[in-house]
Amino acid sequence: MVDRANKPSAIAPSPGLPQPQVDLSGDNSRVTATLPTGESVEVLLYGATVISWKSGGVENLWLSEKAALDGSKPVRGGIPVVFPVFGGPPASHATSKLASHGFARSSRWEYLGKSTSESGALSKGGDDCVKLDFGLYTASLSEDAKKAWPYDFGLVYSVTLGKDGLQTMLNVRNEGKEAFEFQMLLHSYFRVKDVSKVEVKGLTGVTYVDKVLDAQTFTESNSAVRITGETDRVYQAIPQDTTSIVEDSQPRLDIVRDNLEDTTVWNPWKEKAASMGDFEPKNGYLNMICVEVGSVRAWQKLESGETFEGGQIIKSLP
Repeated sequence: MVDRANKPSAIAPSPGLPQPQVDLSGDNSRVTATLPTGESVEVLLYGATVISWKSGGVENLWLSEKAALDGSKPVRGGIPVVFPVFGGPPASHATSKLASHGFARSSRWEYLGKSTSESGALSKGGDDCVKLDFGLYTASLSEDAKKAWPYDFGLVYSVTLGKDGLQTMLNVRNEGKEAFEFQMLLHSYFRVKDVSKVEVKGLTGVTYVDKVLDAQTFTESNSAVRITGETDRVYQAIPQDTTSIVEDSQPRLDIVRDNLEDTTVWNPWKEKAASMGDFEPKNGYLNMICVEVGSVRAWQKLESGETFEGGQIIKSLP
C-alpha cells in the first residue's frame, strides 16, 4: 500500500483576518463549521456523517425528513461512511458476520479537532479552508462489532470545507499484527431539483454491475446516465477521476475521486422509497441522487502498520 500523507496540510492561520468558525453542539452530538464567506458543513459524530453542506446559500446534500439523528440507526442521507464492507458481506469473507455496509456508519466517532489551511486542494490562499478530523478505533466499537471483525485498526476521517467545495478523505491504518481486507465507500446523497432532468457524466465506456438486473455486468454506452426508474449500478475501475452531475443542462457538481476507482449511482425510485420507513418524503427520490465514490470492486489489503487513504473532492459549480 502507498503511505500517503493526510491532505490538505494545516498551517497556522493568518492574524487579523476573519477565521472559520467551528462549534461543537451542547450535547456533543455534532460539529458545525462555517467560513467567513457563508459556506458551512455539519457533521454528526454518530457515523461521522456529514448531514449538511451549504454553498452559495444552497444545500447540496439530501437528508431524509425521517433520518435518525439520535444514534439509533444509520443516517438516511448526507454522506454516510461505509467500512469495512460494501453491501451485504460475502459468506466466505472475514466480514461475513457484519451488518450490511459495516460498522463505521453506526458507530460514534471521536472529534479530533480542527485546523485551518492556506494550502490544499480547496484553498486559494488565505484562511479560506477549515479541516475537521474524526477518529474511530477498535476500542471504540461495540462488543458485537469487535467479535464480528476482530482486527486492530484506526480510521481518521477528514472533512475539509472550502469556498468552492468539500473534501472528504478516509485514512485507514492497520494497527494490529494481522493483515486485514476491507472495502470503503462514501455514500453521498446529493440534493437536486428534479432528478428527471439530471445527467451523470464521466462514465461512458465504463463497466458496471447492475444490481437491479440480477447483478449482470454491462458497459455504459450512453454519454450520460439518466434516472428513469430504480437505479443501483456499481461502476468499476473508472479511468478518469471526475464524475459530474448536470441538472437541466447546467453543471451542478463535479465529484473528483482521490485514490479510488469505483463509483455507485443509486436512486431507489417510487417502490423502494415507499418501502423504507426512514425515507421521507416518499416522493423524495425525485429530489436526490447518490453518486458514491469508493473502493468496492475488490478488497484492499493492509499488512501490519500499513495505511490506505482515499476520498473525494466535491466542487459546487455556479
